[in-house]
Amino acid sequence: MSLVDYSTARRAQPAAGSKALRLQPGLWLAWLVLLLAVGAAIFPELYTHYSATDGLAGAQRLAPQAAHWLGTDQLGRDLWARMVYGASASLSAALIAVAMGLTAGTALGVLAGAAGGKTEALLMRAVDVLLSIPSLLLSLSLLILLGFGTLHAALAVGVASVASFARLARGEVVRIRHSDYVEAAFGSGGTFFAVLRRHILPNALTPVIAFAALQFGQAILALSTLSFLGYGTPPPAPEWGLLIAEGRNYLSTAWWLTTFPGLLVIAVVLAANRISMQIAGGRR
Repeated sequence: MSLVDYSTARRAQPAAGSKALRLQPGLWLAWLVLLLAVGAAIFPELYTHYSATDGLAGAQRLAPQAAHWLGTDQLGRDLWARMVYGASASLSAALIAVAMGLTAGTALGVLAGAAGGKTEALLMRAVDVLLSIPSLLLSLSLLILLGFGTLHAALAVGVASVASFARLARGEVVRIRHSDYVEAAFGSGGTFFAVLRRHILPNALTPVIAFAALQFGQAILALSTLSFLGYGTPPPAPEWGLLIAEGRNYLSTAWWLTTFPGLLVIAVVLAANRISMQIAGGRR
């Protein structure tokens, strides 16, 4: 290929990428949903002027209307306001859970894959034990020990995801450790830690980070499940799973109390999964 042909091909690549993005309206919609949710978590006062905890006298279980877009709950609290203020607890807890699983799991996986031998066997058997326990059961068991609350729920979900991160990180480290360029680095006089830092870790962490993006949506769903069961954020603080749980007793008379928070959880989880799929595809 001539220099002119190469330059033309290089200029055509960004144009092709931009065209591909323009042809993915679902991806843009996912970004919009997630950005709106993050905005609600950071600046909730920009989304509503109602309080999330104070009820209005005589406004119990009002259907959706102009004054209250999504209606009110059994205590006269604006449902839209509670959903907006609940974004902070739900998204921050999911971020803590993913960060914990990513940090601890990756550290264990890298240690096992790099050390090998008995250290690897011991660590991976512990990981296998964690993987054999259903994540929801493990989270509930940890919550019983730690106590209820948003932070404890986030820690429980994070611990439950450590094994998955460790398994993936270990597999990537083992695969890269036996690559030709890593063997060449050792053969040229590179020390173990230098090769690990320069060659193994940068290549092993790429799929792990992509997996962390995938886990964000799952963490939101897991935390909402724990709150629905009564093990997460205590009332009257708003949280998406708690809102669904509070409205389930009024399904026949106030359907909006569970429908709108449930649709919100579905929308945010689907948006996070769609974006994470794009990130994972772009990192391949």
